[in-house]
Amino acid sequence: MNTDIWTPLKLSLQVACIASIVVLIVGILLGKWMAHRQFRGKVLFETLLLLPLVLPPTVVGFLLIVIFGKNSFVGDAIEWLFHAPIIFTFWAAVLSSVVVAFPLMYQSTKTGFEGVSRDIENAARVDGASEWKVLLFISIPLAAKAIISGGILSFARALGEFGATLMFAGNIPGKTQTAPLAIYTAIDSGNMSVAWTLVICMVVISFIMLLCVHLIRVDA
Repeated sequence: MNTDIWTPLKLSLQVACIASIVVLIVGILLGKWMAHRQFRGKVLFETLLLLPLVLPPTVVGFLLIVIFGKNSFVGDAIEWLFHAPIIFTFWAAVLSSVVVAFPLMYQSTKTGFEGVSRDIENAARVDGASEWKVLLFISIPLAAKAIISGGILSFARALGEFGATLMFAGNIPGKTQTAPLAIYTAIDSGNMSVAWTLVICMVVISFIMLLCVHLIRVDA
């Protein structure tokens, strides 16, 4: 097999898997916290969380460079801790995917937790269950379909991330060149066989992901 074809696909799957785990954990915790809570500025806060859904990918990439670049406090702190900048690395690709995929996970988990009966949760608390036990054994199981749907959509979004990754992580073969970037490079260089192979792989994976989401929602 041509490593020029399969290495970017493997890298995309690795990035998407790690990003999905991050957004799953953060999405569940934040979605649960926000589901039944009202406070001043909630609408503005949620708008900020969902902003990557509508921002151009180049804008997301630019903001990531500003926040995590060498000239920022966060970038300096990362370089001091790990003795290397995050920009143009594998973890930059992961971070780009996390940022663009998180809104899908958050929206789905929050909707799922809003559908969980407060009476059931309160009954568990009266019986002595801690907040963590309520979350793990009551809230998450009852919102499981929404959480799974959000996880699948987040994985698919992370898998297809292009613009922010290109700006923040670069297009380095074997290091940050994910499948979408490899498709762009292949088309730009006229290597249509590589482009078609990667396109077909991405279409098949995305189709399966969306089919799973549809089946979960129909079953609900």
